[in-house]
Amino acid sequence: MLLFLDYDGVLHPDAAYLVRGRPELRAEGELFMWAPILEEILAPYPQVQLVLSTSWVRVLGFSRARDFLPEALSGRVIGGTWHSAMGRHAEGTHKVDSNWFVSASRHDQIARYIARARFPVADWVAVDDDGEGWDVAMLDHLILTDGGLGLSDPEVQSALQRRLRRLTQIVE
Repeated sequence: MLLFLDYDGVLHPDAAYLVRGRPELRAEGELFMWAPILEEILAPYPQVQLVLSTSWVRVLGFSRARDFLPEALSGRVIGGTWHSAMGRHAEGTHKVDSNWFVSASRHDQIARYIARARFPVADWVAVDDDGEGWDVAMLDHLILTDGGLGLSDPEVQSALQRRLRRLTQIVE
C-alpha cells in the first residue's frame, strides 16, 4: 500500500522557502512539526510505504528531501514522483520534459508514477494540500489538507485513519 506524501501544507504550514540552499519555515512553528502525527497514524500499518510527491525532491534531490523526515517515516520511503533522470533520458520516442512535471497536477504526477511502477499499485492514498486537477473518479484517493493546518487538523487525521482502515480491509 502506498501513501503519496507532500510536505508543505501537510507536515508543516505551506510557508517553506529555500534560503541559501536550506528550507526555512516562514510561519509559526517549525519544519516537519506535524510529522509525529503521521508517524502515529501509520504505526498500526507497517505495510504502508511512502512515495514523496513533494516539490522538495525536484528542488533538493531525493535523498536530501527524504532525509528531512524523521527516521520512522524516512525508513518507509521507497521513491518519489520526481526523479532527476526525468529530464535526461528518452521515454519511448520522446524525452521526458521536466517542465511537464512542474505544470502537471499532483494527480497527474502520481498517475504517472503508478503507471510506471514495476509492481501493481491498486491501493494508494495521497495526502496533499493541492487538490487542483484531480480526476473526479480519483478523489477518493486524496486526503486534502488545509495548507495552514496540514495534519494538525483532527478532521484530516480522522479521514486518513478511515482511508487506511478501509484499504487494509481490502488488502486482507
